[in-house]
Amino acid sequence: MIEHDVIIVGGGLAGSRAAVEIARTNPRLSIAVVAKTHPIRSHSVAAQGGMAATLKNVDSEDSWEAHAFDTVKGSDYLADQDAVALLTQEAPDVVIDLEHMGVMFSRLDDGRIAQRAFGGHSYRRTCYAADKTGHAILHELVNNLRRYGVTIYDEWYVMRLIVEEGQAKGLVMFRIRDRQLEVVRAKAIMFATGGYGRVYNSTSNDFASTGDGLAMTAAAGLPLEDMEFVQFHPTGLYPVGVLISEAVRGEGAYLVNSEGDRFMANYAPSRMELAPRDITSRAIVKEIRAGRGVDQNGQPGGPFVYLDVRHLGKDHIMSRIPFCWEESHRLVGVDAVYEPIPVRPTVHYSMGGIPTNVDGRVRSSADGLVEGFFAAGESACVSVHGANRLGSNSLLECVVYGRRTGAAIARYVENRKLPEINESLYRQEAEQRLQALISSQGKRRVAHVRQAFQDCMTEHCGVFRTEAIMQAGLETLRMICQDATDIYLDDRGTLWNTDLIEALELQSLLKVGEIILTSALNRQESRGSHCREDFTQRDDANFLKHTLAYYSPMGVELQYFPVTLTQFQPQERKY
Repeated sequence: MIEHDVIIVGGGLAGSRAAVEIARTNPRLSIAVVAKTHPIRSHSVAAQGGMAATLKNVDSEDSWEAHAFDTVKGSDYLADQDAVALLTQEAPDVVIDLEHMGVMFSRLDDGRIAQRAFGGHSYRRTCYAADKTGHAILHELVNNLRRYGVTIYDEWYVMRLIVEEGQAKGLVMFRIRDRQLEVVRAKAIMFATGGYGRVYNSTSNDFASTGDGLAMTAAAGLPLEDMEFVQFHPTGLYPVGVLISEAVRGEGAYLVNSEGDRFMANYAPSRMELAPRDITSRAIVKEIRAGRGVDQNGQPGGPFVYLDVRHLGKDHIMSRIPFCWEESHRLVGVDAVYEPIPVRPTVHYSMGGIPTNVDGRVRSSADGLVEGFFAAGESACVSVHGANRLGSNSLLECVVYGRRTGAAIARYVENRKLPEINESLYRQEAEQRLQALISSQGKRRVAHVRQAFQDCMTEHCGVFRTEAIMQAGLETLRMICQDATDIYLDDRGTLWNTDLIEALELQSLLKVGEIILTSALNRQESRGSHCREDFTQRDDANFLKHTLAYYSPMGVELQYFPVTLTQFQPQERKY
């Protein structure tokens, strides 16, 4: 049995930053990071736009209080304000710390870190590295993992979280290369497994974003929080769905419809293209519904609108948003210097996740904590984003709460013993689960079932929702779950069996999808990214509260607990 003091699942920004902090705090600890991709290929590397912090390098009147208010308002008042205060207070320090690690942020002419405008922020506070910010940060963090001697299990698939008597004790995982199965025990386990964009059929997320960490948490009988809040990014490149960063609008891009109008003047006149993402996404869908979208021939009535950067000029485009130009040109053949970019909303981010306190301790209930279990980053819900995340707050959350959680873990394990685990029992159960998939004689391919599921979620739990649509979605989902028991694998071997990985990921996706739909169906209001056409108003009297969803094969049970309000009382959200 493999043993470590701490094992972190997920090699992205939150997991890597936590590992670095643990090693800095106590270099004697044995720390491991396990990920189903190499850490450099974690989805954090795709984050483009930047990281918010009140450095005041561009707008000297900015403050952490203003950043906190923007974040709470952007969250439609569902964010926990104690967590937001920590996020915004610690932001400048973590940016400077990253710079000292070697992160190459873009600069002002005088050498200070540059800051740009971002949607929902009232000041220019987003620090960036051109439009490849996640790439720049993650590379330095992974270099530091090696510097501090952290053990890296790259391309291992974690298939089970071991929780016994309220304590997280270990993991069951196998090496993708050859299916070597291992049981791991540790004094503390941290999940930093990212989001679940692959629940939907159009997403900016990579193929590995299948919600495995959330599904394992739910399968262990622990709750997930606020899963109904799924962020649709306004500017997914049509038709492929990959992200055109909000940095592009931060640099001055226009959103225009088939009539050439900058239509955001009708939806958020004070912020225009830099309104929060939920408002901008709904605006684009409304324009398309009204027949003012554009088709492939540039005619009205199509499925997308235009993002136009031509007025910025070639030099500005190539120096400040080069990745936007590269993606548009490579994937859809559009030269953004001379042509507008076709965009429509695409699933981008999960505001909900594994519920934690501000030290990354995972909740077992509204007032209970799980021993030995921590989480941070997009897989967690602390909750700093509430019902809608502001752009450039996600990288910030990963680094602030990755660091805080790492420090908390280092303190937590100091005088703890390794837990006792019945290795043979968990190994045998895992072997049986894998063998059942390998030898399955069903009639359906995994990819076909997954496609049906993704289409179901996209159709029944999208930008706009109603009770009838979601109820029909749950009924369809139950039939798809039945189909998922009737699959077969083309590859029955042990070497690099991606068919097997996709079968396991499908099981994760189905759990996460059912929790999203059930939570959304029961929130009878519109708040942030959760927009009900049958309940069009925000309802603070009944729903200013967090959802806790407990999964079982018999269905999803929901509980609720209050939002933490400190500085800002809920008010109407206008831009």
